[in-house]
Amino acid sequence: MNTPGKRSNQRPDSVRPAGPTPDCVNFARRFTGRFKPLCDFDWSFPTRCDRQAIEALMGLDFIRDAGNAVLIGPNGVGKSTFARNIAYHAVLNGHTALFTSAGQLLGDLAAIDSASALRRRLAHYAAPTLLVIDEVGYLSYTNRHADLLFELISRRYKTKSTLVTTNRNFAGWHEVFPNAACVVSMVDRLVHNAEVIAIEGQSYRLKEATERSEQRAVQRRPAKP
Repeated sequence: MNTPGKRSNQRPDSVRPAGPTPDCVNFARRFTGRFKPLCDFDWSFPTRCDRQAIEALMGLDFIRDAGNAVLIGPNGVGKSTFARNIAYHAVLNGHTALFTSAGQLLGDLAAIDSASALRRRLAHYAAPTLLVIDEVGYLSYTNRHADLLFELISRRYKTKSTLVTTNRNFAGWHEVFPNAACVVSMVDRLVHNAEVIAIEGQSYRLKEATERSEQRAVQRRPAKP
């Protein structure tokens, strides 16, 4: 669902509110979902992560410039966490934002048969100041899905910001959209005026699961007499 952020007293984009109100915070949380705040992120865990580049995205200058961002890395290294934090911060600062997975987005668009209904739905996804498309690369899609994503990215090109998280480098997108003729043009529009950040490391979720298992094992050990 689109997340309309309202500016207090009609402040211009160049002026930020003195601070978010509790209602604004709750509103932003409701539309970006549950996530770990960036202040709690363990920056030492990824073997490669440009912290300064991530924090620069949190400054939202790329949104004011209608630029894009792409976070590339394996599963569990924090891509979605970063993306949710950026979207949350954007809403708090008066921007509109929409967070969706690639599967949800493309499934929604591909299910529409009516040309007029599809135009309206594309307009819905083209409208937010920031559109976050999470998890590109975890599923493969048809040519129709590829065409729809290309159309959406083209509509937003140079006018609105799009943030994509993906587990594939761009050469691997031909496997995500096999036989689609528009992949090269899609990537070209996405990365033009974009911040592309590569993240490397092991899965943080796997790390946490392992630690929980070890803690349970300790708790199950019988106490020494």
